Amino acid sequence: MENFNMARNLLVALLLFGLLSCGGTGKETHQSTQPGMCAKEEILSAEGVHVSAVQNHYSLLYRSSEKAGILDYCKENGIDFWAYMVLEQGALSGKYDTQHPLPAGSQRGETYNPMLPQIEKLVTVMRGIGKKYGVSPAQVALAWAIAKGTTPIIGVTKVSQVQDAVKAMHISLTAEEISQMETTAEETGVDTRGSWEMPMI
Repeated sequence: MENFNMARNLLVALLLFGLLSCGGTGKETHQSTQPGMCAKEEILSAEGVHVSAVQNHYSLLYRSSEKAGILDYCKENGIDFWAYMVLEQGALSGKYDTQHPLPAGSQRGETYNPMLPQIEKLVTVMRGIGKKYGVSPAQVALAWAIAKGTTPIIGVTKVSQVQDAVKAMHISLTAEEISQMETTAEETGVDTRGSWEMPMI
């Protein structure tokens, strides 16, 4: 209890002296866990400041935030959930498979190329769903993340990628399609948790 009170006082002091950048609201970044987020929200709300957003790794292949109850907590408390790595660094974009792996020697290649045989079935399902809507697997992945109540964080280098993202916003996946993708993703058995990320469940 003494350590909790010390942590609380430090957090509040940093906030009040402007050393904790909240600007009236706070943002939890990179692997927020539900107990930790709840505690911080409780401490800050007592001082009139609320966590406004959470930013976590979240994709069809990594749904720990959902399984740990963080998504539900955010929805119940009006906290925005920003999802990064929705495309798993391109592995779920539909551009790569065992015949067309990610660049050899790259960190992405070293991480995801060994997983491509397991991921291919999921991408095939995503491609089939995308065909119905006239979109790519990447757009299906974004549409899934949006359907789950998150805001995907995406990196773009071309105008066409922005246009693709906008189109993904207008796709309404059915509950059956979402379930099919999530079940197939679970069956891959892959773990895309980064080395910097702590287990949440």
